[in-house]
Amino acid sequence: MRTERPPVKQDRALRTRQAILEAAAVVFEERGYDAAKLTDIVKIANVTKGALYFHFDSKEDLAQAVIEAQVNIEPVFMPQEFKAQEFVDVGMIFSHRLQHDVLMRGSARLTLEQNGRGLDRAAPYQGWIELHTQLMTEAKARGELLSHVDPVQPSRLIVGSFAGLNVMSQTLGLTLDEEVSALYTSVMPSLVVSAVAIRLDTAPGRGARALHGVQGAHLCRCSERSRLAVAAEVA
Repeated sequence: MRTERPPVKQDRALRTRQAILEAAAVVFEERGYDAAKLTDIVKIANVTKGALYFHFDSKEDLAQAVIEAQVNIEPVFMPQEFKAQEFVDVGMIFSHRLQHDVLMRGSARLTLEQNGRGLDRAAPYQGWIELHTQLMTEAKARGELLSHVDPVQPSRLIVGSFAGLNVMSQTLGLTLDEEVSALYTSVMPSLVVSAVAIRLDTAPGRGARALHGVQGAHLCRCSERSRLAVAAEVA
């Protein structure tokens, strides 16, 4: 009969797996899927290849886990007076995280690039669309949306537009947070009633404010996560 791991070993294994994921994200972000090497990933994670293969069957399996990190992380936005504000906050918080969380950046790059044909890139899009649609549906039930608005259509529009803005911002050297802010500022008045539209916060920095309050970036400790802080004990 298979025995359960002691709690200490389970915790160490979880830390090792997370270290490998974050190290992989560093390499995938910088080099893309095809050029990424497992030898570089284990070096950054400070683990053995045996530890990597204990948690992941292959480079493709590891890349898929990095992609799925977008969906697996629980939404962290705080409840707001309007569901429409929570709809905005989802994208603004993700924009903020892309600045500070290498796992999110590595996941985003793998989702957008076309290499690694066996990877399932649909899950992040579907997950984000479902979350946005849920919030839009709740907003409609509360009378926040204009009568003609179908919750699904703006949800797909925002998710697709965000992906495009992310690519364009990297290519042209633009600030993603400002571009996403402009997207919401332009789109939301056509979706919500005027009494809600005038009270929405779509300004740059909204992600930090949603996470940390009105002082926003002044209280943000996200950037303290060093790209090299991925070492863990070997499982």
